[in-house]
Amino acid sequence: MNTLISNVSQLVTPRGDAPVNGSSMSDISVQERVSIRIEDGVIVDIAERVDKNGIDVLIDAGDAVVMPGLVDPHTHAVFAATREEEFLARLQGKPYDEGGIQSSARAVAAASEKDLVQTATPWLQRMIESGTTTVEIKSGYGLSLEGETKLLLAIRQMRKTLPMRVVPTFLGAHAFPGGVRRDDYISTIITDMIPTVRRRRLAQFCDVFCDKGFFTPSETRTILRAARGAGLDLKLHADELANVGGAELAADLGATSADHLLRVDEHGMRRLREAGVIPVLLPGTAFTLGAEYAPARRMIDLDLPVALATDFNPGTCLIYSMWIIISLAVMRMQMTIEEALTAATLNSAAALELADKIGSIEVGKRADMILLDLDSYRQIPYFFGHNPVRMVLRDGKVIHERSRPHKRGASRPS
Repeated sequence: MNTLISNVSQLVTPRGDAPVNGSSMSDISVQERVSIRIEDGVIVDIAERVDKNGIDVLIDAGDAVVMPGLVDPHTHAVFAATREEEFLARLQGKPYDEGGIQSSARAVAAASEKDLVQTATPWLQRMIESGTTTVEIKSGYGLSLEGETKLLLAIRQMRKTLPMRVVPTFLGAHAFPGGVRRDDYISTIITDMIPTVRRRRLAQFCDVFCDKGFFTPSETRTILRAARGAGLDLKLHADELANVGGAELAADLGATSADHLLRVDEHGMRRLREAGVIPVLLPGTAFTLGAEYAPARRMIDLDLPVALATDFNPGTCLIYSMWIIISLAVMRMQMTIEEALTAATLNSAAALELADKIGSIEVGKRADMILLDLDSYRQIPYFFGHNPVRMVLRDGKVIHERSRPHKRGASRPS
């Protein structure tokens, strides 16, 4: 199927098929009054005038701002129950610990795979409506072979039924289940869970929560070496609650990304840069926890390719909108809007090993893109909490369209 998108007021995109480092993150392309030709889901031409012969679908952008579909490379979007009581208690001073994860694990144990799919699907549909075309989803609320398998099978089912791209990650090492010795649980992860994930092809990545009160760097190294031996790509929850050397470990292991990094130090940042590890920052979690934000400005100044994600989960961040994350990055982490857009598209795609396919609007890339009811992309952080998305395309096909577009001007974002 051949599609033409015409009457684009602004086409805004980073460029390239690899993560963009440091100051280059601000070097985005802004083209005005262009059209986009798509053939079989791939972008084949971008120009003021493109060949209209053989077009099957014509989309009038109506002077919309067009940019790549948003990529969310860190979520825990499959869970069985919300945790609002924990949230409210934490606001009254209760510290964050692994008890909340245990609560989610009990809820998952009592739920069926069908229950998990039915609970998660509306959240993911809201993500699509907010312009997210690719999402990573972790397991981690199972804390047993049966529970983790159930979660990964639910994620697989959503990969088949939802129109967005879904990237699965195995996070059996999220916390330690109650009543089980640490060494015994780590042995279960290595001898039972990872082989099952590999045999059934349930995940692309393996992640470990490497932090104070969770998995030590030594335990993390043991688990991730086993995962790499099984052919899984590596990620780390690193240095969120304390600086335990998670960034250095991610660098040593050649992980694709190190995520959170609220407590990372200068040495850890430099090691990430030397090893080519992408820092995935989650300002929504810092916002919800009332914590200090990750040092994004220093990372960019050190020439790191910063990415952004929601960390959507039932305990510490129920934010599913990447627009809020982009705004927080600009308002609280001293990132420019251009840097934040690169971080939420091309660099976040690179954090999922997908930068050669998605994350920018360029000839040869998959046609994942969104049409926004804005006068300029620079309005995005200004309209904090608003959803400017009019239309969402994945592989050139419309997967969401707002039924009643807003009028142009100050009232446009919704």
